[in-house]
Amino acid sequence: MPLVIVPTPIGNLEDITLRALRELRAADVIACEDTRRTLRLLNYFGIKKELLSCHEHNERRRVETICALLEKGRRVALVSDAGTPGLSDPGAAAARAAAAQGFEVDVLPGANALLPALLLSGASMESFFFAGFLKGKSGEKRKRLEEISRLPDTLVFYVAPHRLMEELAFIASVLGDRRAALVREISKVHQETIRGTLLGICDTMPQEKIRGEFVCVVEGAEGKTMEEASWREEAAAMAQSGERTKNIAAALAEKYGVQRNAVKRFIIENFNGEA
Repeated sequence: MPLVIVPTPIGNLEDITLRALRELRAADVIACEDTRRTLRLLNYFGIKKELLSCHEHNERRRVETICALLEKGRRVALVSDAGTPGLSDPGAAAARAAAAQGFEVDVLPGANALLPALLLSGASMESFFFAGFLKGKSGEKRKRLEEISRLPDTLVFYVAPHRLMEELAFIASVLGDRRAALVREISKVHQETIRGTLLGICDTMPQEKIRGEFVCVVEGAEGKTMEEASWREEAAAMAQSGERTKNIAAALAEKYGVQRNAVKRFIIENFNGEA
């Protein structure tokens, strides 16, 4: 029997496919990230099945259980809380292990936050790089961002709401204040796309909107304008000459149309500037 990877809705429950419902009904066991979340979905569609928890903290142990079930001829469906398992969610390890042990693995197409966010952002989709969640300590995150900083591809990040402002500012400190779009609550009642620059979004984002799921789409290296490179070079030269931060910000805001706060952040983070 196969292991079937089944995407589930990220918002509106009607986003589930007929095939996904058929596979959930046909499964002997459903491995899921959170049994409570999956149970609500199954109850909505009148499906009753045996559930097996498989989340980031126990996935390695559950891989053995899932493969043992497959060995016994049981049909296993694998879901995450929302979207496609394995895409910044548990599931990839189970799929790899099942395939490595010779079991059939099938993956259904379906819901994810990545592609809707790219389309909603208006950014180039000719080539993009999915960075997912930035993991590790600040040094590890910085190294990761530096590795992808020169890519011409559109960059896509998943961002947790409780770290939103901190993460956007951190990304900007490494990549520069690039054009970006922040997409929140995809396929839900309060879906919204906020466009601007990384630091501009930080400056204008209302606190009451910092909830739910976020996808941040950032322009690639080729998209950085000559004006941005110029103001940064000029800001660096002025800061190194001893000019006060607020004076630099005022001068460059008038000359280049860049936000004063963006200039101030750049100087403070790179030259320990003072007001």
